[in-house]
Amino acid sequence: MKIETIPQAINNEAGLYEGDLKYYFKVIFLNAQNRFHPYHNLRHMLHVFWMCYQACVHYSDSMSPEEKRILLIASLFHDFDHSGMSGNDDLNIARAIRGLEKYLLNDDQIYLDEIAKIIKATEFPYAIPTHQLSHCQKIIRDADIAQVFSVAWIQQVILGLAKEWGKSPIDILKMQEGFLKGINFGTTWARELFPQEIIDGKIKENREIIAILLE
Repeated sequence: MKIETIPQAINNEAGLYEGDLKYYFKVIFLNAQNRFHPYHNLRHMLHVFWMCYQACVHYSDSMSPEEKRILLIASLFHDFDHSGMSGNDDLNIARAIRGLEKYLLNDDQIYLDEIAKIIKATEFPYAIPTHQLSHCQKIIRDADIAQVFSVAWIQQVILGLAKEWGKSPIDILKMQEGFLKGINFGTTWARELFPQEIIDGKIKENREIIAILLE
């Protein structure tokens, strides 16, 4: 069964992982204080969830249903209650884990430490080298940066980060090339989905947008 919508993935209509994630979807939709932030918002959290879901499909034969559930819960909570400001991302990670601890279902308590470890992999600048990450940590880190390749990247990433960081959109555009050149995906899934030609194409698009704006 091909899953094409967030509700289908949340309801686990394909039976990819253990149980379903309806409760956790309700938690972030109704309670996350960062839902309305310019970048670290509900859209971003759900985008990372969606990308992690696609990774679970890609690795369907090598990941257990339990591992997939753990990863997907982490993806939903990885930016829970994010401050929406630059710097001190360790504090944002702490907020996310505090939210996880508050809302984690009793049946998932045995996974708490592992989910928290996966969330910690998204701290930026990266506190843990890629080669030291577990497979699930590599997936969520790759998923976390993938929104720059979405069709909504100018609104979501460029304007969103400009607002949160107190910079101009052109400033953020100028920072993008260095970020894109530094991407080093940790999984074969992400490298296949975003090969070097895709990254080079985004760099070219970014340069062209800057050129138009500065004419």
